[in-house]
Amino acid sequence: MKSFSIGGIHAPENKLTADKATVTGALPSQAVVLLNQHLGAPATPVVAKGETVKTGQIIAKASGMISACIHAPVSGKVLKIDECVDASGYKKPAIYIVREGDEWMEDIDRTDTFVDRFDWTPEQIREKIAAAGITGMGGAGFPTHVKLSPPPGKKAEVLIVNAVECEPYLTADHRLMLEKGREIVMGLRLLMKGVGVTRGIIAIENNKKDAIAYMKSLVSADMGIEVVALKVKYPQGGEKQLIDAAIGRQVPSGALPVDVGAIVQNVATVFAAYEAVQKNKPLIERIITVTGKTLSAPGNFWMRLGTSMQEVMDMAGGLPEDAGKIIGGGPMMGKPLVSLTVPMTKGSSGLLVLPNLEAPRKEIRNCIRCAKCVDACPMGLEPYLFMTLTQHEEWDKLEKERIMDCIECGCCTFSCPSTRPLLDYLRIGKQKVGGIIRARNQKKVG
Repeated sequence: MKSFSIGGIHAPENKLTADKATVTGALPSQAVVLLNQHLGAPATPVVAKGETVKTGQIIAKASGMISACIHAPVSGKVLKIDECVDASGYKKPAIYIVREGDEWMEDIDRTDTFVDRFDWTPEQIREKIAAAGITGMGGAGFPTHVKLSPPPGKKAEVLIVNAVECEPYLTADHRLMLEKGREIVMGLRLLMKGVGVTRGIIAIENNKKDAIAYMKSLVSADMGIEVVALKVKYPQGGEKQLIDAAIGRQVPSGALPVDVGAIVQNVATVFAAYEAVQKNKPLIERIITVTGKTLSAPGNFWMRLGTSMQEVMDMAGGLPEDAGKIIGGGPMMGKPLVSLTVPMTKGSSGLLVLPNLEAPRKEIRNCIRCAKCVDACPMGLEPYLFMTLTQHEEWDKLEKERIMDCIECGCCTFSCPSTRPLLDYLRIGKQKVGGIIRARNQKKVG
């Protein structure tokens, strides 16, 4: 069975909510809508304090080539435009909306009726996706319309749907496929037309046999779409790892997926694209998995963006007494939340509660030079060396050793028998080197 060729691990899956059908969550009393829910420049507000907005109304416009529009997830009055602590613990600009009812923009189709219209031009598809503020919903949050417009001289050959969901515990994408399969296939066809390719692949790991069977029943050869079952292996959902697994091509260091003819879109992004084009619906809600071994009612919930994680947690029965750590995302790539007041964003795929017995870090011991972190690294890097160089602030050497190729998957930390916090140091080193590179490039431009 297909998989990527370098590194990887087999972490306990803990897909506790895979059989939990999605439930529509309660509307928040107040939505806190971050202006930088995507990679690139934050959106610029186009509403003011005291203004009344409708659900789906644009409240902030993209402010650059790599940026995305933001829409009101609820109707009500703009309380203020201020700062809010995001999932990373930093203060970021946000629009606060006090909900008053749920009055939608009139041009949005809110019905569940399946729409198979296919006479859109590629330009119309890209424009509607841009207007709806669609971004990648499985990783860095790259604006989708930008991905659909490759740089001059680069041509895509295949569009790959990332339906792997390799992160332990998370099941939002799995449930989406089972419940919105037709819409996903139509979304893929629209994206293929939008970028000008005739081949599409829906890549799913083999632990989702029901989703594989269902998606296969929805596609046909004349669509140019195939469903590919992949071996269960983490981090197969990484863009470069998925391309390797699905079509056997390796993306070189510093290159883009389109350089090897591929464009990758998360399955939730594909569904959002369907809604944007066929329903005129912006990205204002998504499925989030709320899970943990001691939660009273774990599940998958449709929640409006801007909802506080406290209200999201309440949907799963509230925070258990033995909660030791709360993670935004999954246990491998997710980050501990500083507070449950943090709002949901377009990239919020999971909320995980680890009990006290599993939460504490183990004692850090000396590196024994076993090279297990090297074997596990899916990018062929040397994590033990990165940690040492970061500790000694040797930034030039870090850049030379390709720290920027790190995808922050956590395979190194998981595999380390000395329980060294490798990923923590890799993130610090990558952030520092990235800042140095940006400053150097800016100096060249200036």
